[in-house]
This record gives sequence, structure tokens and C-alpha cells, in this order.
Amino acid sequence: METVRLILLFLHILGFAALLGGLLAQARLPEKAVNAAMRDGSGTAFVAGLALVGVIEAGDLGDLDHVKVAVKLLIGLVILGLVMANVRKERITQGLWTLLLLLTVVNIGVAVFWAPAHA
Repeated sequence: METVRLILLFLHILGFAALLGGLLAQARLPEKAVNAAMRDGSGTAFVAGLALVGVIEAGDLGDLDHVKVAVKLLIGLVILGLVMANVRKERITQGLWTLLLLLTVVNIGVAVFWAPAHA
């Protein structure tokens, strides 16, 4: 079960890397759009994150902070929804691109800095 957890964690991180990379690749472009890296990365990060929580809960691989999981789930769902709602549009606004970048960085920050409570 630990191997499955590590594979899902790896996929989750790769998904966020693709999403962030897809966003940052457009930083200097005057017109922004949802690209394949953003689409695939947001989907991969979301699905792998859900599966990761399921594996951890089912395998008794540790205690989860359910509030942290809920916050990450909500942010991830908003990112995925915004990306998928705009995937077929020729371009997105600078404001939407900035919001997606901010939400992505916040979600990564929650994962890194919201440490589990130690007894």
C-alpha cells in the first residue's frame, strides 16, 4: 500500500508541476489561453489527490488532517472547473490567468506549509 501511496503522490506532484508550468510558460505572452499542460496537469493533480486520500484512509497509512484535505479539495476543484470551463476558448483574460496562478500557488503552499499536527 505504501508503494501505491508513493506513486499517487508522485503523480499528484507531477500534475501540479504541469499546471504551474503551463501557467508560467505564458507569463510574458500578451494573450493567455488554457493549454494542454494546464488541462492535463489540473486533472492529474485532482484525480491523483483524491486517490491518494482514499489510499491513505483505506490503508491506515497515517492520520489525515481532514480540514487541510477539504481546503485542498475545494481549491483543486475550483482550479479544475475554471480550466475545463475555458479549455475550448481561444484566450482567457489576464485576470483569470492570474487567479489560476494564485490558486495553484496557494494550493501548493497549503500542501507544504500546513503541516500535520504532531502529538
